[in-house]
Amino acid sequence: MIGRVRGVVVQRAPGTVVLEAGGLGYEIAITPRGLSELPPLGEEAVMHTHLHVREDQQALFGFPSEAERDIFRVLLGASGVGPKLAMAIIATLPPAELRRAVGADDVSALEAVPGVGKRTAQKLILELRPRLELGDGELPGAASGLAEVRAALETLGFGGPEIREALAGIATEGSTEDVLQEALRALGKA
Repeated sequence: MIGRVRGVVVQRAPGTVVLEAGGLGYEIAITPRGLSELPPLGEEAVMHTHLHVREDQQALFGFPSEAERDIFRVLLGASGVGPKLAMAIIATLPPAELRRAVGADDVSALEAVPGVGKRTAQKLILELRPRLELGDGELPGAASGLAEVRAALETLGFGGPEIREALAGIATEGSTEDVLQEALRALGKA
């Protein structure tokens, strides 16, 4: 894998950049926002990259931050999402906005992505919600505790939007039992 490239910007074009490193020119696919963040020709740049390999092709995708690259990889894990659609999603929705849209069930935000209709947006929200939870700064232990609380609340008959609203309004530190009791109080069922 090629996880990062540091080199001199030798060529820029819509959707691609070429970085020269160690005598090699790496052609890297990049979003328009990522391209705008690069320094001018002749200056050094660092790109966090993902090497996508298929039977007939290898392509290098570049991102200005590790967080954006990690979101790209999460998107590739969703069914029906290839690298081109993942890049289109990232170009339209920066990582924080994508997390917000998925967390809020904002189908219209995902429909703004070229090539994503209502059904695809709904499917993406369902598939991405559990995968993006660890990406928002929560510790893995806290995330697994919150997952247990969510599962318990779903078992009690609460829906996704109610659960998210309840968890957003309470402190999520502490034991799973304490967080569950706080969530139930917030839902008016304790």
